[in-house]
Amino acid sequence: MTASETVAAIDLGSNSFHMLVTQVTDGHVKVVDRMREMVRLAGGLDERNLLTAVVMDRAIDCLQRFGQRLRSLPAGSVRAVGTNTLRKARNSAQFLARAEQALGHRIDIISGHEEARLIYLGVSHSLEDDGKRRLVVDIGGGSTELILGRTFHPQRMESLHMGCVSMSLRFFPDGVITADGMRAAEIHALQELESVGPIFRAIGWETAIGASGSVLAIHEAVVGEGWGRNGITAAGLKKLSKALVAAGHTGRVRIEGVTEERAPVFPGGVAILSSVFEALGVEQMGIANGALREGLIYDLIGRIQQDDIRERTVIELGGRYQIDVQQAGRVQRQAVALFDRVATAWRLHPVEHRQLLGWAAYLHEIGLSISHSQYHKHGGYLLYNLDMPGFSRGEQQRLACLVRSHRRKFPAAEFEVLPEEDAEVMRRLAVLLRLAVLAHRGRDEGAFGRLDISAGDDTIRIRFPSDWLANHPLTQADLEQEAEYLRVIGFRLKCK
Repeated sequence: MTASETVAAIDLGSNSFHMLVTQVTDGHVKVVDRMREMVRLAGGLDERNLLTAVVMDRAIDCLQRFGQRLRSLPAGSVRAVGTNTLRKARNSAQFLARAEQALGHRIDIISGHEEARLIYLGVSHSLEDDGKRRLVVDIGGGSTELILGRTFHPQRMESLHMGCVSMSLRFFPDGVITADGMRAAEIHALQELESVGPIFRAIGWETAIGASGSVLAIHEAVVGEGWGRNGITAAGLKKLSKALVAAGHTGRVRIEGVTEERAPVFPGGVAILSSVFEALGVEQMGIANGALREGLIYDLIGRIQQDDIRERTVIELGGRYQIDVQQAGRVQRQAVALFDRVATAWRLHPVEHRQLLGWAAYLHEIGLSISHSQYHKHGGYLLYNLDMPGFSRGEQQRLACLVRSHRRKFPAAEFEVLPEEDAEVMRRLAVLLRLAVLAHRGRDEGAFGRLDISAGDDTIRIRFPSDWLANHPLTQADLEQEAEYLRVIGFRLKCK
C-alpha cells in the first residue's frame, strides 16, 4: 500500500445499500465519503425467491450513483459484497451481471459466516480493546448475525435467517402492529435462536454490543424516550415494544430516533432484539459504530498489505485435513511457475488468478482425508461447502472447481455453470494445475520448471531436452493421456 491510498467498501444489504470511501495514510483510516440508500432488496423477493424487476431497477439506479463516485478507483481498492437476500435470490446471477456493470466493480456474494466475521472485524476496530469477550449482535434486513470474540478475533459465529425486513413483512403486514403480531414475531425469533442460545450462554461473554441500522435505531429510541441511559436494556425494549403496539401502525409511530424511512421495518427489528435478550439472557447492550462495511475496509487493507486472511485459511485447512505439505508445496511452486510463463499470452490477472491457482495447488489433495478413490471430487465438495474465512461464495466455487478438475477426465460441465467471463479463465487455470500435478506425480521435484513452455489461445506447448521423453516413458505416457483428456474440451497439449 502506498503512503496514502483511497479504498472503498460497498454493502448490498437486504434493507439498505451502503458505500464507504476512506483514505488510508500510514495505517490510519479516515472516512472521506459515505452514501446510504434504502433499497429494501429483501422486500423485492417474491414467493419463488426471485428478485422482482421493480426492486432490481431500484437497486441498479442506486449502484449507478455509487459507481459514479468510485469510477476513478482501481479494482483492487474496492470491495463490494452482497448478503442474505442475494444468497437467497434464485436470479442473483442475472442481477449481478447488471449490478457489476452499473457499479463498475466486481460484487461478491458472501456466506453468513463470512458476513459475521467481517461484522466483528468492523465492530472490534471501532471499540477500545479492553481484552474482554464480546457478544456482538447485528440485525440486518434479511439475517441476524451473532458473534462471540475477543480483541480482533471472532471465536463463535452464527448467521440466523431472520431480519428486520423479512420479519416485518411476515408479522406486521401492511404496517399493522398488534400485540399478537409482536408476540408471534418474538416466538418465531426464539425458535431461530433455540439451537444457538445454549451454546452462546455456555461460552459466555462480558460485554454485549449491537451494530448496524436496526440496533442503532433502537438505541436512539430507548435513549431518546428516556427508557435507558447507558445503552439498551431489557426493560427499555419492553417499553419500546408496548409503544409500537400502542401506535398500532408503522405510519403512526412517533418515537424519537425512528425515521419515516426506518418505521416500516422497525417492529421486526425490535421483535428480533427482544428475543435475543430473552434467549441469551442479555441485560444491557452497548453500541458500536463499525459493522460490515468497516470490516470490509480493514479486510481489504489486509489484502493490500499482504496480510490476507485467505492465505491463513488455506494453510489452516491444509493442517486440519492433514495434507502432505511437501507435495502441496511442490505442486504449488510448479503451478505458479507455469502461470508466470503463460500469464501474458492468456491474459491472466497477475495477482488474483495467480493466488487462486496457488491455493488450489496447495489444497488439491484435501479430498484424500475422505478417501483416495475419487479424491478430486471429495476435495471439490469440501471446498465448495466449508466455511472459509475471507473467501466469497464465488471464490470458493472457483477454488472448488479447480480442485475438482485437477485429474482424470476433464469435468467440462463444472465450468458451464460458472459466469461466462470466468469460465475460459478457469479452464486455463485448470490446465495449468493438471500439468503441475502431472509433473510431480512421482512426488519428487519434477522437471517442468526448467522447460521451454509457451501458450496460444487454446494451446500449450512444452519443449523437452533432446531424448528426455524417451528416457522418461512414464511421463511421456501421462502427457499423451493428458492430451487426450484436454482434446475433449478443444484444448491442445503439444510436447516435443
